[in-house]
Amino acid sequence: MSAHVSPAPELLTFGEAMAMFVAENPGELADVEYFQRRIAGADTNVAIGLARLGFHVGWLSRVGDDGFGTFIRRTLEAEGLNCQHLAIDPDHPTGLLFKERALKGDDPRVTYFRRGSAASHLAPTDADAIDFPTLRHLHATGIPPALSSSARALSRHMLTQAREAGASVSFDPNLRPSLWSSEAEMRETLNDLAAHSDWVLPGLAEGRLLTGRDSTEAIADFYLERGAKAVIIKLGPEGSYYRGTLDDRLESFTLAGFPVAEVVDTVGAGDGFAVGVVSALLDGRSPREAVRRGNLIGALAVQVVGDMEGLPSRDRLTALEAELSAQ
Repeated sequence: MSAHVSPAPELLTFGEAMAMFVAENPGELADVEYFQRRIAGADTNVAIGLARLGFHVGWLSRVGDDGFGTFIRRTLEAEGLNCQHLAIDPDHPTGLLFKERALKGDDPRVTYFRRGSAASHLAPTDADAIDFPTLRHLHATGIPPALSSSARALSRHMLTQAREAGASVSFDPNLRPSLWSSEAEMRETLNDLAAHSDWVLPGLAEGRLLTGRDSTEAIADFYLERGAKAVIIKLGPEGSYYRGTLDDRLESFTLAGFPVAEVVDTVGAGDGFAVGVVSALLDGRSPREAVRRGNLIGALAVQVVGDMEGLPSRDRLTALEAELSAQ
């Protein structure tokens, strides 16, 4: 009797998922006694968000042969992710992080234990089993290439192969300067990956740092000149800016963000924005509708504790979008 083989995912993400321990009470980590266990990772946040919207999403990574790796796999599979490309590394541990419980609206401080983790040993060979021609879309961030030279090589391989196979590619720089040996290396590497992407999604400060340009228009043009089809810049509570070509016509606009009565935790807002933009573009929506959905899901993400707990189901998103259209 042949083993059941899952169909190849239509969307693929890759990177590092970590076990996260969130403080139960505000205060310095040195004083915290109780934590809640969750998972963390910008790439998995986007993967989970897209899976909740009904896309068949695959996850490529490595975890350690330990309880935290098992916890991550079970959590991702429970969210509907295809984990056939999630390898167990018997020689290196799963990464961990500890996060303070932030006071309202503040960015929580985080302590990482990820150096030498299983995911930092990712390499191009981890992609050997991927059927790129069946892939519809690849989402990438700037975190895997920051982990190690082998993970950097994997990132370049993934984007190159996906694009050559005809899949669309989205790229969120997701800067982690402390993981890089130099700012110059970070800029050069991430700008190269952005040049292999269709949709580039930097924050304004990230775009300024990476391109050396100041205005949203100039940052967008930097990537459009290098091969991107659209650049969507996150402006925080102010919303976001879009500039891209559609049917050989250049379109630019800024859309205001959705007001949020109480900001609980800002971590994951950019990932929620990516979920909104990418899902809408894959749904065939217009750029304006895509940016609006990005702003909406980003606003939902900051209203809860945790990185991906605020990401909506397709039913909830449909209801929210219908409600907004009726206003």
